[in-house]
Amino acid sequence: MEQLKEDILIENKNNDIKHIIVYNDDVNTFDHVIESLVDICNMDIIAANQCSLIIHYKGKCDVKSGDYEELKPKCLELLNRQISAKIE
Repeated sequence: MEQLKEDILIENKNNDIKHIIVYNDDVNTFDHVIESLVDICNMDIIAANQCSLIIHYKGKCDVKSGDYEELKPKCLELLNRQISAKIE
């Protein structure tokens, strides 16, 4: 029974994980998006470059995962830089 409780707690904790999704737009340059992902989401330049390509070609990309309170200031900073993003 104790193992079942632990499994449920772990499952519930994983359900609390949120994601910052960045969406494609016709305004921002690749360089601006890449620089912002490096600065705000602590990505390395290669990962940020790959995310920018996914955003461009697929329309959106999950750029950061974590709990809501951790992601909220990062998402707000992306929005302040005129990058379309939201927490899901």
